Amino acid sequence: MENRQQSKPGKVVIVGAGAVGATFAYALAQSGLANEIVLNDRNRKLMEGQVMDLAHGQAFFPPVEIHCGEKRDYGDARIIVITAGAKQQPGESRLGLLQRNAEMIEGIMDDIVGQSSEAVVVVVSNPVDILTYVALKRSAWARGRVIGSGTVLDSARFRHLLSKHCGIDVRNVHAYILGEHGDSEFAAWSMTHLAGIPIDEYCHADEKHADWKQERLEIEKAVRDSAYHIIDHKGSTYFAIGLALVLIVGAILRNQKSVFTVSTLLKGEYGQEDVCLSVPCTISQKGVERIVMAKLSGEELDAMSKSGAVLRNALSALQKKG
Repeated sequence: MENRQQSKPGKVVIVGAGAVGATFAYALAQSGLANEIVLNDRNRKLMEGQVMDLAHGQAFFPPVEIHCGEKRDYGDARIIVITAGAKQQPGESRLGLLQRNAEMIEGIMDDIVGQSSEAVVVVVSNPVDILTYVALKRSAWARGRVIGSGTVLDSARFRHLLSKHCGIDVRNVHAYILGEHGDSEFAAWSMTHLAGIPIDEYCHADEKHADWKQERLEIEKAVRDSAYHIIDHKGSTYFAIGLALVLIVGAILRNQKSVFTVSTLLKGEYGQEDVCLSVPCTISQKGVERIVMAKLSGEELDAMSKSGAVLRNALSALQKKG
C-alpha cells in the first residue's frame, strides 16, 4: 500500500542553498506566505550555514519555521522549488548548461516521486525550459504540476526598461517576454500597453520617440542581454529572480489565478508541440491551471516557432547523448 503523506498547506522546500535558493528563502521568509521553509542541499555545511543565518533573523519577519531538509520533506511539501545546478559562467549561454544539469534534475525528481509527493514543482535551474521538460517527463505528472520560472524575470526586466524609457510607473506597464528563457526569447509588442494604451500608439504620439522602431529593437536587446551583463559584473543573478519566485509561489499558495509567463509544456498551443516555452499562464493552487491564448502577430508567432526549434534541437542532442 502506498505511503502517501498529506501536503502541508504552507510548506515550501527549496532544493539548492546557493545564491538563488538562499535569496529566495530570505525574500519568502519576509513575505509571510509560507509557514515552513526547508532548505535542501548536497553541501550540508552550506545548507546548515544558510539556515542558521536565516533563523537568526526570525525576530524581524513573520513567524515561520526554517530548517534543513531531507528527502522525506518532499513527501508533505506544498511546493518544491528547484534552484540547484551548475552556475552559468561569464559568456556561457544557458543552453551550455544543459548536459551538466539534466542528470541532476532527473535525480531530484526521482527523489520527489519516491516520496509520493503531491507538491507543485517549480524549476529555476538553467536552461530552465529544457530542465522543466526533463523534470516533467521524469515525473510523468500532469503538465501543470511541473513549471519553470521561465520569462517571469525577463518580463519584469522588460517592464522596467519600458518604464524608464517612457517615464511611466512600472506598475502601469503591462508587457511580456515570451518563448525561450534565453537568446531566442522575444518581446510580445502586440500585447504591450501602458495604462490600457497600446505601446506603439503611446510612443508614436510622443515627440521624444521619433525613431520608435529602432528604440524597440534596442529595448528588446537590452532585455535579452541583461543576465549576461549582470553575470559579467558580479558572477550570477539572484536578487530579482528571488523576488519573482515569491510572486509565483504566492500565486500557488493563495490560489490567486495570477497570469505569469512561466515555462510550461505546450501541446499545440501557439503552434508548438511537445516543448516547454514561456507563454502567459494562469497560476493557481494546481500550478498552471490554464494557458492564456493571446492573439500574437505573425512575426511574433514566427519568433515563437524559432524558440521552439532551438529547444527541440537541444533536447534532441541531449537524448542522443543520453
